[in-house]
Amino acid sequence: MIENNEYKKFFLKVKKSYLKYLRKQEVLGEPFHDKIGQLKNIYIPICSYIFKQYILSKKTIIIGLSGGQGSGKTTITNILKIILKKNFNLNVVSFSIDDFYKTLNERKKMSNKEDKLFLTRGVPGTHDISFLKKTLNNLKKKDFKKCYVPKFNKSIDDRYPKNKWNKVKKKPEIVIFEGWCVGAKHQSTKKLKKPINLLEKNYDKGMKWRIKVNNELKNRYKFIFKQIDKLIFLQVPNFNYVYKWRTLQEKKLKFMTKGKKIMSGIKIKEFIMFYERITRQMLIDLKHKANIVIKLDKKHRLVNIKFN
Repeated sequence: MIENNEYKKFFLKVKKSYLKYLRKQEVLGEPFHDKIGQLKNIYIPICSYIFKQYILSKKTIIIGLSGGQGSGKTTITNILKIILKKNFNLNVVSFSIDDFYKTLNERKKMSNKEDKLFLTRGVPGTHDISFLKKTLNNLKKKDFKKCYVPKFNKSIDDRYPKNKWNKVKKKPEIVIFEGWCVGAKHQSTKKLKKPINLLEKNYDKGMKWRIKVNNELKNRYKFIFKQIDKLIFLQVPNFNYVYKWRTLQEKKLKFMTKGKKIMSGIKIKEFIMFYERITRQMLIDLKHKANIVIKLDKKHRLVNIKFN
């Protein structure tokens, strides 16, 4: 944590950019709650913590940022980037695990080979883990030259062409790696047996899909998550709010993509069933295991932070 007499200096450097960014995000949703209070009590302490970790390690730091769909991961990531760049003069690169989804064609092949449920993006197994591993390794290299980070277009359910990817020209001091399942742990086989929702009950009667997803977490994803130096977890009140906030996320997506096709309310309910098992388990596990926990209330407001 930083001393009180340092807050004024921080505010002068980041307040203008921070508020400008928040105003842009308010075009569709409700106004952000207690903007200055959150800057002082949540964002600056977190950035100070990250900066200290970087100074102590003297290497590229991988920050994982995890939370349920629509919890605010992208917004929080962008605010942390603003502060880390403006106040601490750090080169920050950020991306989502969503950007590493397998292409639509690859998921079609996987659904034919493994299980038809893998056609729907999201769960472990639908990401290009080899590509993600290579990207993380490239960003951490001492002899870093340049690196291309992919981007995924959710409105067409497929990866953007390479000419629209993010080109990283300078070695980052901080990498923020965000995603709904970042840091998730696998479950015991016993826990998998009871269906958690209608999707599992009606379309995964033989448990083939959820066993495959669980094994992905247990093996390949576990290796990726071990590369995270510090993990931040957004603790939502309960899983029921994932639907409400995911709906708002779709509305923002429609605005950002200038009216392109998005999911209906019914489709969103069906969609989040794919995420339910892992999200519920994360709400149990990560509030104790994450290095930083940001608690959200029922109105989507950041209430407080806890350092574990």
